[in-house]
Amino acid sequence: MNRPTPVLAIATLLVWLAIALALSGCNTVAGFGEDLETAGDSLEETAEEEKSY
Repeated sequence: MNRPTPVLAIATLLVWLAIALALSGCNTVAGFGEDLETAGDSLEETAEEEKSY
């Protein structure tokens, strides 16, 4: 069996690190989406209260 070249080993490590970061960031992105939804709901409620027609 041939040993992987250093470039291939580094590339593989970077791919695994990117996958780990992407998976760990899922909760952060989901939380941001919830915060954004809450802000949108608040804005919508304020707009409904301020309607003059």
